Amino acid sequence: MTTFHIITIFPDMFTSYLGESILARAIADKKIAVKFYNPRDNATNKHNRVDDKPYGGGPGMVMQAEPILRAVKKARGRKQNVKIIMTSAGGKEFTNAYAKNVSKKHDHIIIICGRYEGIDARVRKALHAQEINVGDYVLTGGELPAMIMIDAMSRQIPGVLGKFESVEENRISSHETYTRPDTITFEKKNYRVPPVLLSGHQKKIDEWRSGK
Repeated sequence: MTTFHIITIFPDMFTSYLGESILARAIADKKIAVKFYNPRDNATNKHNRVDDKPYGGGPGMVMQAEPILRAVKKARGRKQNVKIIMTSAGGKEFTNAYAKNVSKKHDHIIIICGRYEGIDARVRKALHAQEINVGDYVLTGGELPAMIMIDAMSRQIPGVLGKFESVEENRISSHETYTRPDTITFEKKNYRVPPVLLSGHQKKIDEWRSGK
């Protein structure tokens, strides 16, 4: 079983996404597990504050290193084969190949969700964490990228996908998909399924799907 350990100050954001569809089934079947560690629970100040003003000035606030490091220490424990990832707009691009590689090599994946203006750089240095971004845009926090990574990595784990689903890169596919009925009418115009898909000729269908 692959376990995702999520370091976040907003664990409830994951409830809906993990509670539906393929991921919910994977958790129920014990193919994956998702655990949460809140840096606020590891703060030592009166109000459980985990951010402060950046050294050198500048806008916004920065997530403090120590509460995150304590949370990661709890998540890591004495576990072996652990991968530590930090969500970051300036990190390595997240790809399906990366998802496959990490899910294959590691039993425990720790994902640290950034917030505000970012995370104190000493977290990355102390943990030798890898910074990862999910696209060329800026989000409010790292929770959504963490969900994307959990989803993409989980799909690579044997047994997660049921018989009605499959890993896309392992099958012949097209960006265009159709289902019944073979003709629909919208605003007095008919839209039909490509004849080749109705032909029953599998070789021609596969060629159409592969763009040949």
